[in-house]
Amino acid sequence: MSCWQLIEQERGSYPVELLCWTLDVLAARYYAWRKRQQSSPVQPASVDWEEALKNTFGQHKRCYGTRRLRALVPRVYTPRTTDSTHGLRCAPNRLLDQPKPTQPNQVWVSDITCLPLALGQWAYLCASRMPAPGR
Repeated sequence: MSCWQLIEQERGSYPVELLCWTLDVLAARYYAWRKRQQSSPVQPASVDWEEALKNTFGQHKRCYGTRRLRALVPRVYTPRTTDSTHGLRCAPNRLLDQPKPTQPNQVWVSDITCLPLALGQWAYLCASRMPAPGR
């Protein structure tokens, strides 16, 4: 199916100008194509072109050309790193029975998180902080 045929098919649901803008074509060219179609017999769409488009789209996991094609958007993967509903006791706070720190480097706290990388891999970040004395 050509972009002109797509515009013709969808023009009842969307404005022609919006369809042309989305497909990155000039509206004047669409109207010229439409005028030619009215004066000449309808020709079948090129099956080779459509088949090549489907093959390329499939090779790119149905994500290629999302601006110009109606494509599936891949789901964002978020790793599950913590199970808060396990029903077991949490680790005890071992600092509750200790005296408050009075100088640096007596107590440290930290947390870890997962960061997604551009190539689909993950990096782990561990942030540590030493509380100020008296807190």
